Amino acid sequence: MRERLGRECLYVPSGRLGLYIALRHWCPPGGRVLMSPVNDDVIFFVVLAAGLRPVQAPLDPRDGSLDPAAVPEALWPELSAVLTTNLYGNPDPAPELAARCALLGIPLIEDAAHAIGSETGGRKVGTFGRAAVFSLSKHTAARAGGFLAIDDPGLRDALTKTRDTLLAPRSSRAELAYWARPYAEAAVRGLRLAPTAWAVLRLLGQRERDDIRMPLRPAELHRAVGVAPNLAAFHSWARVDLHDYRATPGRGRLARIARKVSRLDAVLDAHRRGAGRLLATEWARPGPGPVQPLFRVPLLVEDRDAARAALARERITVGHLYDPPLDDYAGEDFTEPSPAPEGARWFARHALPVDPLKAARTIAVLRAAGVRPARGGPAGV
Repeated sequence: MRERLGRECLYVPSGRLGLYIALRHWCPPGGRVLMSPVNDDVIFFVVLAAGLRPVQAPLDPRDGSLDPAAVPEALWPELSAVLTTNLYGNPDPAPELAARCALLGIPLIEDAAHAIGSETGGRKVGTFGRAAVFSLSKHTAARAGGFLAIDDPGLRDALTKTRDTLLAPRSSRAELAYWARPYAEAAVRGLRLAPTAWAVLRLLGQRERDDIRMPLRPAELHRAVGVAPNLAAFHSWARVDLHDYRATPGRGRLARIARKVSRLDAVLDAHRRGAGRLLATEWARPGPGPVQPLFRVPLLVEDRDAARAALARERITVGHLYDPPLDDYAGEDFTEPSPAPEGARWFARHALPVDPLKAARTIAVLRAAGVRPARGGPAGV
């Protein structure tokens, strides 16, 4: 990854842990961080765990990217950092954001979990900010691991020390579960027992979501915010969907991740081809620039839930939905709402994130089901 990015890179067990490390290093407790309201709620809780106040940004409703032009001028000087999302691999306007952060003397931190192969402004996503966090659970399907890329190699030792203090001890049980889960899930899919499997996982405490967003639990969250920065206080939120996010990896896990990463170029090529097919459909509203190797392609459909159900009937799962936006989900007690929330609401309501590796099947199912493109949108989008 150093060779790909031209930056020093530090392995972390998960992107979310890498993000926590970056936020704690570069942002003062109590600072305000501009971020996307269409984002995984785990990331929202990681920002809170770092002792920071999330400020929800306006979005471009075509692709869910940050819209700097819609941020009030008076808000910029009040920020301590900007956190990009690069949602589904669509690049945020990093050149503009990096220039703005440089003028303000604040860090740009790039969440590149979905964007390991994306580029903007002639540069790779993850090379604009003081730090960038990548996930190896997405394109590579390694189901573990990530890395923190930094612009100053001299910080590696300090960040390594911070990482090591946050790691959980190596667990043979966790390693066994890591190796067994993909095979168990494959067997369940083959037997068409997915609903039963998810029910069992919920009973075992391995699946905490019954809906798109996890339960907020406001009373508990108020108590946790009161002792932040403190990752342990937010563990029950930060672990959702990935209980071993702080696990010290065993040799077997690292070897599997390395094998997956060695095939990354072929995977990115396949994602780019599938993204191109999906972006050429009637449901897409591609932004400017070349086709990226998107992790998911956000098709914009009139009735997202009906489209999702049509795909589910054909055993095509739609995940990585982020609805409602974080300001509507969490409220003003825990975040500052977007000054222009309409774009995020419209995008979250209509976005159907599709796996580009399943482009042909997905297009056939949506057309057979008569799924219609989303109409209108903020400012006639």
